[in-house]
Amino acid sequence: MKDLSGKSVLLGVTGSIAAFKAAALASALVKEGAKVHVVMTRHAMQFIAPMTFEELCATTCVIDNFEPNYGERVSHLTLAREADLAIIAPCTANVLAKLAHGIADDMLTTTMLPFKKVKLLAPAMNTDMYENAVVQDNLAKLESYGYKMIEPTVGLLACRTVGRGKMAEPSVLLAAIKREIAREKTLSGRKVLLTAGATREALDPVRFFSNPSTGKMGMALAWEGVMRGAEVVAVTGDMRVDVPEFVRQRKVETAAQMLEACLEEAADADDIIMTAAVSDFRPKQSSAHKIKKSDNALSVEFERTEDILAKLASSRPKPQRICGFAMETENLVQNAELKFKRKNLDMLVANPLDDESSGFAHDTNLGTIITKSGLESLPLMSKSSLAREIWDRFERLTAT
Repeated sequence: MKDLSGKSVLLGVTGSIAAFKAAALASALVKEGAKVHVVMTRHAMQFIAPMTFEELCATTCVIDNFEPNYGERVSHLTLAREADLAIIAPCTANVLAKLAHGIADDMLTTTMLPFKKVKLLAPAMNTDMYENAVVQDNLAKLESYGYKMIEPTVGLLACRTVGRGKMAEPSVLLAAIKREIAREKTLSGRKVLLTAGATREALDPVRFFSNPSTGKMGMALAWEGVMRGAEVVAVTGDMRVDVPEFVRQRKVETAAQMLEACLEEAADADDIIMTAAVSDFRPKQSSAHKIKKSDNALSVEFERTEDILAKLASSRPKPQRICGFAMETENLVQNAELKFKRKNLDMLVANPLDDESSGFAHDTNLGTIITKSGLESLPLMSKSSLAREIWDRFERLTAT
């Protein structure tokens, strides 16, 4: 199921060159299953045509306060009641001022005044305008009224200067919307510590021992946690995917560094999910200089790294739910159950590496979930879908 299926979004578009990005946002929202109603100011039509949004959204783009297509109903009140979230992107300094002082002189501001649900604003303007004290006062006032800001970025502006005021990219806006309304906020107020990616253990300055983990499963779980309202911190090794918006990242390289970061973050964490592929062994000695090629065979002595998952499970500073992961090439269930019991976990997800559609680098995964109440094998699905299934089951557990 798409993340925004069954959701209704009101998209306000104002008179800024960044209005073209609103079309990309509208398209992305529709692809995620949302019903999108667009309300434009007349100045916005100088930058983009209403027909663009009507084609993308298959709904009437509203500009006039007396739009007849809503029949006998009062259109601005209807729009305000039906939408789950309203976002104005781009939002000019002029519209910010109107909203901050209750001015309702066009369709957009008239619709926003009675709107009682989630309200997002994505400012877009010249740097000097954005930094003006009046604009900053209006932003602060709007936040006190319950509006949420999606901060503009630093970049090349339409005036050919570089500075803050560039509207956030559509991908960021979409993430902000999904964070607000895609899921019930069942993890609100909870901190989630999550590990992802592969650790690296150096042999010399140019060689290391590692594994093929890309971090895809971990980041899918991190993003699902964000959508459910959690504060998510990800301790990551080497990864091949981006960290989702609103996830705080701590980059590490070795197993020892990951352990140190995890112990710090676990002190106030409520939930811990360990998806990282951590090196079980490291070279006993690491050369400070490149080991030169020779005709002789190279012999490397290894030593065990400390078990991060076992350490966290045995030293919980407060009741915490802890989920581990296990990759196996044989005897999946048997090996996973031994790991689950030995490390005193609340949940363990086992993934087979002998399936060509599961495991490292794939967009799909197989998962066998083990808890104290039993074992459940899930069918092949996307890693984002599996993340949702894992969280659904993990949330039902009682912290120990």
